[in-house]
Amino acid sequence: MGIDVLVIGAGLSGLVAAYRAKRAGLAVAVFEARPRPGGVIGSERRAGALFERGPNSGLDTTPLINAMLADLGIASERVDGSKASSKRYVVRGGQLIALPMSPGAFLSTPLFSFGAKVRLFAEPFIGKSPPEAEESIAQFVRRRLGPEFLDYAIEPFVAGIYAGDPETLSVPAAFPRLHALEQRYGGLIKGAIMGARERRKSADKSKNAASSFSFRDGMQTLTDALARAIGNVDCEVNVRRVERRPDGSYVVAGERFGMAFERAASAVVIATPAYAAAEIARDVAPVAADALKDIPYPPVTVVASAYRRREILHPLDGFGFLAPAREETAVLGTLFSTTMFENRAPTEVAVLTTFVGGRRNPELAMAGDAEVRSAVQSELSRLLGAGAAPMWTEITRWSRAIPQYTMGHLQRIAKVEEAERAMPGLFFCANYRGGVSIGDCVKAGHATADRLAALLGRQASPTEAGG
Repeated sequence: MGIDVLVIGAGLSGLVAAYRAKRAGLAVAVFEARPRPGGVIGSERRAGALFERGPNSGLDTTPLINAMLADLGIASERVDGSKASSKRYVVRGGQLIALPMSPGAFLSTPLFSFGAKVRLFAEPFIGKSPPEAEESIAQFVRRRLGPEFLDYAIEPFVAGIYAGDPETLSVPAAFPRLHALEQRYGGLIKGAIMGARERRKSADKSKNAASSFSFRDGMQTLTDALARAIGNVDCEVNVRRVERRPDGSYVVAGERFGMAFERAASAVVIATPAYAAAEIARDVAPVAADALKDIPYPPVTVVASAYRRREILHPLDGFGFLAPAREETAVLGTLFSTTMFENRAPTEVAVLTTFVGGRRNPELAMAGDAEVRSAVQSELSRLLGAGAAPMWTEITRWSRAIPQYTMGHLQRIAKVEEAERAMPGLFFCANYRGGVSIGDCVKAGHATADRLAALLGRQASPTEAGG
């Protein structure tokens, strides 16, 4: 049987696109360069404790997620974040201070000075930027909220999501809802109130309001289930290029186990990181390839550490902490993994997941294991009172971790969109467009599958389209 759709890349976006395309009745095959599907998602156990090598959780921002879990038969495997995990800490003055979650808590918190709090009341009276203007996140926040909110709220938040620098990230690209709030309502406070009313009419939730989720055996449960449902997923396949035939179909060429191969399909989805997509699309879409090549990916090193719970002084009563650049810490932040989700480790063990590097400190992300371990232990000792060395650590290195939606990003993506319009049947689907979160990838995969079904003349049944 011929292949309707060939998906290159078995990360979450590619797997969702392939799964939904198969549900729509299309013949699908997936090629993945790594030894297993899942991309950066990877869950493992050590000494009875579960840890993640990539994302530790997702946010339930779209009903597509639960519909897909039901379709896959893994809804019963889902676990929600604990009540304690709603509390989040930010480092200020070398101390962990809880992020205020209510107006009363905001007024009393030591996280922001009196002057910064007063400055916030001016926000509704600040005019909006011209609609065509592109501001960095730092410019936008300084203008609307003031420098202290940038330093102790937005900068650590941006580092937590993108491992990025707010001075270089684009507001309309990286945080389009913020940009839209200002443009539509004239301000963030008014927009947050009005936007919440509108979201109540739809099924989507804001990332601030959405609950976090994972699975009993970790996030890899999701990508493993998708790969099983697709069936035709070949790993350790290196795709080198895509060509378009005169009849409008496509040929994918590459090698597997040192042997060259070619495979034809009616449509191709390039679901790899931007730097890999640039090489694969070089011949078929050179302008888009040049744009993709310019999307930076900083390195991030993930350190999972298991401690005897009694040897950590902090109560670990939250999601974790973010460390602002202003505090000059060696880490971007730490998740309290065994607090976030229950039954992740024996009761006497605490697992912490710490992130190092990003745009802020790429050198440390690329340093040797001993230096990384020492830097992380020093910060956990100082900030959490981790008095003894961990029982074990697991280090995972992502030399190119998270795409940066830097200034000019939307213009780069416009060139990708132009290539898709010029060559029906060629699709680009990955977390460098549409958002980097789990929910964003699920939505992007669904949208790509819908476009594939429309192009190739198949449509999911109402039951199948329940997502």
